[in-house]
Amino acid sequence: MEVREAVIVDVVRTAFGKRKGSLAGWHPADLLGFTLAKLVERTGVDPDLLDDVVGGCITQSGEQGCNITRNAVIAGGLPWTLSATTVDRQCGSSQQALHFVAASVMSGLYDLAVVCGVESMTRAPMASNARGGTGPFSPDFMRVIDDRLWAQFRVAQQLGEEAGLTREDLDAYALESHRRAARASENGHFAREILPVPIKDEEGNLTGAVLSSDEGIRYDASLEKLASLPPAQSWEPETAPDITAGNSSQMTDGAAAALVADRATAERLGLPIRARLLHFAVGAEDPVLVLSAPNRVTRKLLERTGMKIDEFDAVECNEAFASIALRWAREFQPDPERFNPNGGAIAIGHPLGASGVRMTATLLNELEATGGRFGLQTMCEGGGQANCTVIERL
Repeated sequence: MEVREAVIVDVVRTAFGKRKGSLAGWHPADLLGFTLAKLVERTGVDPDLLDDVVGGCITQSGEQGCNITRNAVIAGGLPWTLSATTVDRQCGSSQQALHFVAASVMSGLYDLAVVCGVESMTRAPMASNARGGTGPFSPDFMRVIDDRLWAQFRVAQQLGEEAGLTREDLDAYALESHRRAARASENGHFAREILPVPIKDEEGNLTGAVLSSDEGIRYDASLEKLASLPPAQSWEPETAPDITAGNSSQMTDGAAAALVADRATAERLGLPIRARLLHFAVGAEDPVLVLSAPNRVTRKLLERTGMKIDEFDAVECNEAFASIALRWAREFQPDPERFNPNGGAIAIGHPLGASGVRMTATLLNELEATGGRFGLQTMCEGGGQANCTVIERL
């Protein structure tokens, strides 16, 4: 059977709002619905032709429960006959959704589908669906990991120490993330990927204002300010003394969406074709050191494809923590100018379920701006997993 090409017709994201910031008035299903409607409008695709909508979301309870992707389809005014489902691979949820849809297109099961993701960390706080004791972790799970249920701050500290990283290294990296994101925002680089979002008040009424740029970028960031911040793990600061709010990803509200198609179908319908999904892989390792798998899955993808890091014109490694991005860079040695070239989650923000597709938007935007051909993205995920994706600009 001939394998078809899965291509990206378009990929967009909302401007990202700080937790309890400008997007706090948006119900997450409505925010994703807004994004889906704008994607359909921007591409001109007939929504009746879509085979499915696959979305990522982590905290699938409360306002983000009951299959939020399906709820967003309805809230966004798309046809009621359009099916939708929600997946959870933690921070890589929408990146995994991209893999699922690409595989379905390549196999011939889908011709056109939407990939998306959303997270309102204001209205569905991180881990709010896992409260009490050890939360969702069973007695047998705890026994297997020797009761080492570590907070991510402690994990980021240990992995950073293993890579020989100092507090100064982490803060310097965080500062550069803000500088790059500030530059990209100020010079209009992000305009191609960002959907300006009308701001709502606490009652959900439109205020007349619009959020058109990422709210978390610190334009006045400095090493002095970053160095003054205390450990983020305030209840056990000695286990993560170098991990602060400044060198960690931000809690954020936002959504992202992409239209993926079979190439022949896109051509027949006259849809634009921006890139093709070339390779992807998923991997897992230590369920205690849950942030370590990007290195493993990248090795897996490179071994499987025969590609080399210097072939990639842009690389996105999610900045869950500065130590994770730097640990990846120390092993693979990418060109520093091509590595998270427009900043990352430390500055832009990390609305968990949306970040995978956000990274794809930023990656493709960079390839188009620079004339690059190949891009790679990877991110750590809860449970000790990671996804890795390669796209080729067309």
